[in-house]
Amino acid sequence: MIFRAIEFAARAHRNHYRKGTKVPYIVHPLNVAKILIEYGCAEEVVVAGILHDTTEDTPVTIGEIRGEFGDKVAALVEAASERDKSDTWEHRKSHTVEYLKTAPMDVLILSCADKLDNVKSIIEDVEKDGESVWDRFRRPKDDQEWYYRSLVEIFNARVGVDETAASLIRRFTLEVKILFG
Repeated sequence: MIFRAIEFAARAHRNHYRKGTKVPYIVHPLNVAKILIEYGCAEEVVVAGILHDTTEDTPVTIGEIRGEFGDKVAALVEAASERDKSDTWEHRKSHTVEYLKTAPMDVLILSCADKLDNVKSIIEDVEKDGESVWDRFRRPKDDQEWYYRSLVEIFNARVGVDETAASLIRRFTLEVKILFG
């Protein structure tokens, strides 16, 4: 199922690039999948990691994902996706923060892996291109910092006894500290 998901996502994200770069977008969902695999997540969670942006950024629907990969993967992708990309950045990010306070653990882990790869990419870009990297985003560095620090707070509050989540959240927390000091 993982290889089918890679092919599906690669087709869906064809000709898409990471914000402000020449890096094909498919690298991001593959990195998310790699993180999820490294932390021993179930196949459905890894597949959802590969597909997590398809309904946000391409014409692919949840129904197509459900038909191709099943109910569990579709539910995870839907839970990890922003509902209305036309809404304001502030409202979308506030909704994500609020939702993650009570989201199922698989969704929390998927979201953490997604955000971890985003933070790692920003760190690499800042090292290469300097602070001008922040100009690529819809909101300035201070707003991005609020969002990522809010996620650190939520993830750490939810960690509980799940060692997979705890280890992943520690890594995310460290990377956010590296990025924002």
